[in-house]
Amino acid sequence: MVTSDDGVSPAGREDAASKVPSGLLAQISNEMVRAQKTYFGRGPTQAKSYLLDDFLLIVMRGGFLPVERTMLEAGKEDIVRQYRQDFENEMSTRLIAKMEELTGRSIVTYQSQILFDPNIVIEIFFFDQPATEEQAQATVESQLFDASIGEASKDLTD
Repeated sequence: MVTSDDGVSPAGREDAASKVPSGLLAQISNEMVRAQKTYFGRGPTQAKSYLLDDFLLIVMRGGFLPVERTMLEAGKEDIVRQYRQDFENEMSTRLIAKMEELTGRSIVTYQSQILFDPNIVIEIFFFDQPATEEQAQATVESQLFDASIGEASKDLTD
């Protein structure tokens, strides 16, 4: 039997990965993409969620509006950042409610951040309790065995 340096056979790793409760992370990513498309008019080209300890991290790439790209080309990053922050402030109640519904956990605070070059939006939700081992397992499996765990559906991000 062939094994890797960690002593786990590829078949064993696949078996472990197939038992991961990864559906929640993908559902979270999909719902965030839907919210961006519905309320902002355009969604990210990639999105992936991570559940770690007492927080949920959603990383979204691309999807800037033409007006935002124009402003960025003109060196107006502060205006784009302020506009996005105002939008996220208005969306916070809706986004928190959706994430609480999906996870079944209470969220105590939420923050959004936009980064440029590359264009990335990060959504961070903090829960009132740490994740259970089962809740965090999908993120672990994503990092170790299957990077696609937690990604939004391609049909949503295209």
